[in-house]
Amino acid sequence: MTKILVTGGAGFLGSHLCDELLKDKNNHVICIDNLFTGNKENIEHLLSNASFDFIEHDVTDQIDISIDQIYNLACPASPIHYQFDPVKTMKTSVLGVINILDLARKNNAKVLQASTSEIYGDPIEHPQTESYWGNVNPVGERSCYDEGKRCAETLCVDYQRQYSIDTRIVRIFNTYGPRMNKNDGRVVSNFIVQAIKGEDLTIFGDGNQTRSFCYYTDLINGFIKMMNASKPSIPINLGNPREFTILELAQLVISKVNSGSKLCFSDLPSDDPKQRKPDISAAKNLLSWSPLIDIEEGLDSTIQFFKSIL
Repeated sequence: MTKILVTGGAGFLGSHLCDELLKDKNNHVICIDNLFTGNKENIEHLLSNASFDFIEHDVTDQIDISIDQIYNLACPASPIHYQFDPVKTMKTSVLGVINILDLARKNNAKVLQASTSEIYGDPIEHPQTESYWGNVNPVGERSCYDEGKRCAETLCVDYQRQYSIDTRIVRIFNTYGPRMNKNDGRVVSNFIVQAIKGEDLTIFGDGNQTRSFCYYTDLINGFIKMMNASKPSIPINLGNPREFTILELAQLVISKVNSGSKLCFSDLPSDDPKQRKPDISAAKNLLSWSPLIDIEEGLDSTIQFFKSIL
């Protein structure tokens, strides 16, 4: 069997990835998570599966297990969570990645590193291509995450150059879907929860900043394609290139929830990107990947999920 380690495997994306990997009966999945932002309820249905193991563990501490592949998703991804303990966030992206890469080196295993569109910062180039080096504030409130993920990418390519470790990097653009944490502060979950509760939807800034939203099933499909592809020589953007203003998203959520919520405007957080849209030409050409789920369909299932837990 192929032994696959998923770090951050009890989180929103990690748990869905575990589900998908276990559909292949030749896979044995080992999920590790420190449960800071992950939730054991996300993997409760997998605990009786003989092909699944859960280990409560923090990637900043070394671990010695036998594996063939590693999907490294371990890191808080929402501003509320990664700013809660910025030093810990940076340690996860640096010490944690070093530990994962050393484990891969010991096992001669492939590593897929979950990076982020935040490595582009507040971009001057639009849409963002993988060749763009970014516009990141190294000393801002978001820097622990942005610069941590940039350093993680550097570590991956240097382990590849120095030790011939097979590393692959995906840069994730805003992703949403069932199992999102209702308190994580991300715009999709915030808007849906506020709309269901009949509260005003909080818009930071004037709402004209843009984002591109990718449904989780498309992203997980991209992860697996990336892991199984012939070795790509560059990081790959994974996201949906359809671009929305935050105002447009708010109005769409209100309409779909059939809510009486109004819009409430607040100050824009520091270093909040004005534009975010992936160029996915490389994913199309190298992975034959493109998103299939439009936001109207994806929001429907995400709203149903939040209605079920609120």
